[in-house]
Amino acid sequence: MLPNAKGNRLADNIAMVILFLMALGTVFVFSASANLSQEFDLRHFYSFTGLRQILFFPVAYIVMFTVARLDYHRFSFANGWSRSLTSYLLALSLILLVLVLVPQIGAEINRARRWLRIPVGPIVLSFQPSELAKWALVFFLPAVCHQSRNQINLYWKRFVPVCCVVAAVVGLIVVEDFGTAVFIALISFLILGIGGIRWWHLLTPLPFAVAVFSIALYYSPARFQRIEAFLNPQKWTASTAYQANQSLIAIGSGGLLGKGLGRGTCKYGHLPEDTTDFVFAIVGEELGFVGTSAIIGLFIMLVWIGILVVVRCRDHFGQLLAAGIVLTIAGQAALNIAVVTVMLPTKGIPLPFVSAGGTSMLLSSAAVGVLMNIAAQSPPKRQHPNNKATS
Repeated sequence: MLPNAKGNRLADNIAMVILFLMALGTVFVFSASANLSQEFDLRHFYSFTGLRQILFFPVAYIVMFTVARLDYHRFSFANGWSRSLTSYLLALSLILLVLVLVPQIGAEINRARRWLRIPVGPIVLSFQPSELAKWALVFFLPAVCHQSRNQINLYWKRFVPVCCVVAAVVGLIVVEDFGTAVFIALISFLILGIGGIRWWHLLTPLPFAVAVFSIALYYSPARFQRIEAFLNPQKWTASTAYQANQSLIAIGSGGLLGKGLGRGTCKYGHLPEDTTDFVFAIVGEELGFVGTSAIIGLFIMLVWIGILVVVRCRDHFGQLLAAGIVLTIAGQAALNIAVVTVMLPTKGIPLPFVSAGGTSMLLSSAAVGVLMNIAAQSPPKRQHPNNKATS
């Protein structure tokens, strides 16, 4: 139980939902990482995706509860930019986004330079700066909207400088990660809309955004092919649309109850990225419609609890921050599931708390810890004894 949470079960409910999601994710990442041509060697524990996820699970939970004890007001700009943790998160994000583009520093994996390699003794940790930048903006925008709530509608003095910060982050990410850049831009505009920005202000950057993303598509044939494969999958079945088709095969073969835990076959070299972006398809194959519905139900439950936190919070900054955190997690989950079920073109958007990946899990857990702190400081209003209903 968190401090100041007496009589308030929302924080505990959030923790339980995240516990189930991470537990399911750990089980299915381990199942999906099975490989007939490879035997587990515990001397190289960290080299195996499934075993590595088992390590991240308890670490992420510890991070979540540790951050939950940190007062969320320390992320606001109420006491000045220099005293806010958000300023340092944003500055660090920008520095790391620049460093990852340097060939001698950034690591290139799957023809994309998105990671920093950090050697720690006999193992090498991979860190994805775009994940930190995403959460830095989720914290930055509510802080700005709260600090400037009386002047937030000033176009040149408030809106344009904020858009420049968002553009700097998105511009550095779009070079190597188109999907994440689009998602961050979308979430940023939604948070600004919730924060009170006039709707016509939000329309003015759209031509520039469309131009930038169009250029990014034009200079990357692979990105353009994904869109073509989505619109005409039969033409690209053996190439660009292969992953999407295998995802549908995995989900469809699971039926109502699935083939059974660990008995899926699409993970044996048929479905690429089965432990990361397409782990939801493995859930569908092994646990069927029941398993995928359970995961979707957990995310819906998290969104519902998050809405209650926003409604009960009596602090403007807390409301905006809680809304931003819930919106980011829910939006990312919805996009991942839409991609896996081929409702959207294929793109590397992981399923929060379920897909393999230490950076995403740890940072998302830290963000949920902040949400738990907001919930703990937002107890439900008690009904006055004299205000009882009369029969």
